[in-house]
Amino acid sequence: MGLENNAQHDGSVTSAADVVGDSGHPSDAMASPLARPRKLVVLHWLTALCVTLAAALILTRDEVSGRALRMWLLEGHRHFGLFVLILFFVRIALRIRLGKLPSEDNPSRLVHLLAVLNHLALYALLLAQPLLGWTLSSAQGKPVHFFGLTLPALVGADEDLADRLQAWHQDAAWLLLALLILHIAAALWHHFVVRDGVLRRMLPQRRR
Repeated sequence: MGLENNAQHDGSVTSAADVVGDSGHPSDAMASPLARPRKLVVLHWLTALCVTLAAALILTRDEVSGRALRMWLLEGHRHFGLFVLILFFVRIALRIRLGKLPSEDNPSRLVHLLAVLNHLALYALLLAQPLLGWTLSSAQGKPVHFFGLTLPALVGADEDLADRLQAWHQDAAWLLLALLILHIAAALWHHFVVRDGVLRRMLPQRRR
């Protein structure tokens, strides 16, 4: 999530010397960060919202009783997961269309590499996790609905496959959570320690 801060283009680390001038005050890079295109910012926060709601619904389902309520929460989880999948392809198409984005950052090679790997892993999980959930439902013999449409089954009903997919889906969820925590921590480090504009350029209300 927060993937438009792609390290290769705009999620890299700026050194303190680049942000703080000789007088010891923040430079213009802090005062006027390069804002990301509005469409990318909107897609970023929509993805974050859908991931959060999908996780909240499935966790709530584990804590409640009542077949109808549990089914409603599961359907909501599936819908928001499918939204994440759709947003993934929209974001990829938009990034290809926009090409390389301008950046003020000048990271070290190690920081650049770590940021690139983190973002690539996030993108991979945002694609894989919804597909795993969809395939899991198919393997369980349960139809997947999306606003009244019944989506095609990705695999046939298979109890053993369903068990494996369930484990993979849960493991991927924990991995996604860990990467999102790293992503958020890096954004906060940029904002409060490095004091550059990486976080601010992803906030729509702060765009100039």
